[in-house]
Amino acid sequence: MQGLDDISVFVKVVQSGSFTQAARLLSMPNATVSAKVAALERRLGVTLIHRTTRKLHITQAGEAYFRRCVAALDEIQAAETEVTSSQSAPQGVLRITAPIDIGHTILPGLVREFLMKHPQMQVDLVVTNRVVDLVAEGVDVGIRAGELEDSTLMSHKFVTASVSLWASPAYAKKAGLPAHPEELSKHEMVRFSDENFLKVTLMNGKERFELAPKGRISADDFSSVKEFVVQGSGIGLLPGYLCVEESKKGRLVSVLPQWSLGLGGFSLVYPSQKFVSPKVHAFVRVAVEALK
Repeated sequence: MQGLDDISVFVKVVQSGSFTQAARLLSMPNATVSAKVAALERRLGVTLIHRTTRKLHITQAGEAYFRRCVAALDEIQAAETEVTSSQSAPQGVLRITAPIDIGHTILPGLVREFLMKHPQMQVDLVVTNRVVDLVAEGVDVGIRAGELEDSTLMSHKFVTASVSLWASPAYAKKAGLPAHPEELSKHEMVRFSDENFLKVTLMNGKERFELAPKGRISADDFSSVKEFVVQGSGIGLLPGYLCVEESKKGRLVSVLPQWSLGLGGFSLVYPSQKFVSPKVHAFVRVAVEALK
């Protein structure tokens, strides 16, 4: 089949949503990416993509061609993976994305363990609270919190975490600590600004308490919330895995320890494919084993 490389470039342009992003992911100059798509269009005799200064638009013919090409390339990738997976150790670059809190706590240890076990591998991290499109941005595996919304991804739950209330000893000495969640209204709270935390349900066995945290400080990642809490700015809702070391050092104390938001969790996610690459399989195995 002619122009397989041109087809691969066209598919990456559509998946990433821009010629510039495709060029970055493919490590090609922008001009080369544009030229390959143009060559494919000349060979087919149709326009696949309308270019404008702001964005690209896929033509009807381009959409139909894209669907067929993706399926064909997936079959080729599956064939290569099936042939090589049993013959060689994982090698190359593994791109991982994770939320900032995980990127600063759990992930470094997992990456270190993974690289020790697979010396031919390299790791490229995308640490962000933004939900990364794994296919469009060329990411092999992601770590996601909560329930998985994208049904096109495979998932493997590997961490559970309880979110509960914490404060610094300095704050506890200055303001005292509540004996019941009802007393939290009298306290300054450092708020996690995610919309799911604007109003939460604290649980103590069968007892429930609806809490709408109030406070002058809010942040969009737990690590920042934790730092403000450690400094004595108020009481904060934090996942337990973030507080272990600070608690051991006496910098954080548990508030209303019998009350919590219950167990949440993190999952490893990766694009659904007929044959998952050896490097993704290897990382999943290391992560699950390390965090048992």
